[in-house]
Formats: sequence, C-alpha cells, structure tokens
Amino acid sequence: MPTPQLIHQFKMTLLDTQPEIWRRIQVPEAYTFWELHVAIQSAMGWEDYHLHMFRIGKHSEIIINGDPMDSEVGEDEQTFNGWEAKVARFLKTPEDVVLYEYDMGDGWLHEVLLEGVFLKEKGVRYPRCIAGERACPPEDCGGTLGFKRLLETLASPRNPEYRELLDWLGKKYKPEKFDLEAVKFTNPKTR
Repeated sequence: MPTPQLIHQFKMTLLDTQPEIWRRIQVPEAYTFWELHVAIQSAMGWEDYHLHMFRIGKHSEIIINGDPMDSEVGEDEQTFNGWEAKVARFLKTPEDVVLYEYDMGDGWLHEVLLEGVFLKEKGVRYPRCIAGERACPPEDCGGTLGFKRLLETLASPRNPEYRELLDWLGKKYKPEKFDLEAVKFTNPKTR
C-alpha cells in the first residue's frame, strides 16, 4: 500500500499591518525552505527582488539561500541551506511558527504558522492559495511605516504627492483588494 501524500497548510501574516494582510497556502510536505519561499512570494504578491531568511525558534536557527557569509547571522545562530533544508524537519505540528523576513532594507516580517497537515486531494495541484485578505504592499515602499504613509496619501487626493504616487503604483493597485484567482505560483526549480 503506497504511503499517503501529505500537504502542509500555512497561514502567512504580514506583521505590523492593520488591517492584517495575510494568505493561506497549501504546499507538499516534501517542500524545502527555498520552495516555501517561492510559494510565499507568489501568494503574497512580492516580486522576489530582495534577500530573505527564515528564523526558527528563538532566533537560533536560520534558513538562508546562498552564502551564509552574505547574511547578517550572529555567531550563536545556526544556519541551514534553504535549498536543502526540508520544512517538515522544523515545522512538524500545528501551531509551529517560523518568521520569514523579506527585503532586509524594508524589513517585511511574516509570521508563517503551520495550521495543519492534511492528505493530498486527488486532482488538486500544489502549491495552492486558498484564502487571503488585502493586497500586498508594493516593493520598495519603505517597509511598514512607508506603507502606512502610502495608504494615507492614497486616501487623500488633495495631497501634493497623490498624483506622483498613482503614477508610480499604477491605477490597478487597490490596497484593500485580494484577488485569489490572480495568484499564480512560479516553479522554484526555474527561479
């Protein structure tokens, strides 16, 4: 009898945003942290322009992709290669959490919560996004403080920066809207 294939369901919440910006995704149990990174990027709407890392536990284990010497890692912190480290090794039971930091300059912190481990459904392609709320902040907007200023400017058409901001963002950006159908996952092997 074949071993049942399992999937992990995660809720990613972008910290320090009100109202919250979050996504719920399901990924194969065999995923590495590199594959989870690519799935997070796709689900959130980030464009993968910047460095990232995962922090596990009390900031003692760090999963990075690339050369550990290129990252700001403390001497007492243990590093693992994200291309090789399996998510299931570190996140085993519901309520296990990892912090995912994207863009070290803007400092976008995501709480990645393992909500459950389920049997893979026949005919369903993974990874998949099953829920979410609000649009992802634009790349390079200055972190959560810059994003708050961006939202204030968008809400004030008389603000002198309003037109310039619309030109930069494009008219399609609607901060309150999340389009589940628009989420398209990229292949981690070709990224």
